[in-house]
Amino acid sequence: MEPTEQEQVSPKEIVGKPEAKNSSGLSKWDLLKLSLRVFRTKPTRTILTILGMSVGIGTVVFFVSLGYGLQYILIGRLITTEDSLMTVEASYPSESGNSIDLSKMGEVRQLKEVDNVSPVAEFPGEMEIGGGSPGIVPLVRVVRSTYFSYAGVSPDIGSVWTDKIPGVVLSSQALQLLGLPVDKGVIGKIVTGKVYYPKPDGTSQEVAISQLPIEGIISDINEPPTAYIPYSSVAVEPTAFKSMLVKAKDINAVSDLRDVLEKEGFLISAKIDLVNQAQKITNAITVSLMVFGIAALVVSAIGMFNTMIVGFLERIYEVGVMKALGATDADIKNLFLMESFVIGFLGGAAGIVLGIGGGSALNFLMSTLSQKLGSKALTLFITPPWFVIAVLILSSFIGVISGFLPARNASLLSPREAFVRK
Repeated sequence: MEPTEQEQVSPKEIVGKPEAKNSSGLSKWDLLKLSLRVFRTKPTRTILTILGMSVGIGTVVFFVSLGYGLQYILIGRLITTEDSLMTVEASYPSESGNSIDLSKMGEVRQLKEVDNVSPVAEFPGEMEIGGGSPGIVPLVRVVRSTYFSYAGVSPDIGSVWTDKIPGVVLSSQALQLLGLPVDKGVIGKIVTGKVYYPKPDGTSQEVAISQLPIEGIISDINEPPTAYIPYSSVAVEPTAFKSMLVKAKDINAVSDLRDVLEKEGFLISAKIDLVNQAQKITNAITVSLMVFGIAALVVSAIGMFNTMIVGFLERIYEVGVMKALGATDADIKNLFLMESFVIGFLGGAAGIVLGIGGGSALNFLMSTLSQKLGSKALTLFITPPWFVIAVLILSSFIGVISGFLPARNASLLSPREAFVRK
């Protein structure tokens, strides 16, 4: 039987007929509000899950902060000035019989890789402070003001002297040999004395030192008894030198400069080599500490995954009711993912507070103890800002990954199956 004209429908009309589409009716704000219900329905379990996550994150933050703190302390002691990274110390081996003189320094200064040269002369000396009893200072370094910047030497108390304002910088052990305490009270006291220049015949020449105020003190106990005095303070300028500090024109020229000087028979010591070695060591320590922290984080992530699985099994009936009322698969999936995201994010935030708080507490205790012992404040734990952001992103990501499987299972659950399983 042929259809009537009213019953016939053209293909174009069929194609153009709109179809009903079922889109998600829950906004992100709705999902967030629904995900926060776990704090009311299961507060103890939720808080314990966040606490477990925070312990893992806190352990990572604590150990990584310790690694960065050690790196800062070790490398910070080596890099006191930018010039010191571009400087090499050159000296002749003792068995060579050679010595550095003004002409040799002039030749080195002409090298294309060289920016400047700072000579270093070392002699034994005798000094007295403020008219007190004289004492022997085994190491008196006669240097120029550029020495401090090139060698990376910086007083812990006071400051370095300059060419315009000459003075003397003493190590703590030199002060103790002269019978004075290591404190600010000695800054400004007048130093007089003499140094002993060696002669070729084995005797020595006494050279007087003009009156100099104490400008700075190096409190490092590992520094030998040393006095740093300017060339202008000695009655006779030295002509033979223990070593010289050679500053390269830039950081890239240090390697070439070292090669050139080694070919000339010099022994070379470059601070940049020490920095590179120290950086490798501290990076290895940081990675090792991070591994321990990640192990704790993995345990916390497993605990969170278990919590999300149990939460899904307990809410099967609830999922069925929501789907029966019109919730889509995407709504259910996003609800579980939002819940796991919130728990992961809060666990990360709490872990950051625990890690930084623990490090700050130890920093305070160690700084207090260090200052009581007469040293500087010690900062052992340092947390870079970028690492805090990375930890928040990581914890949120772990939360989403932990909740992915329960969210997928919940989204595939039909209302009929949910009611039957209930």
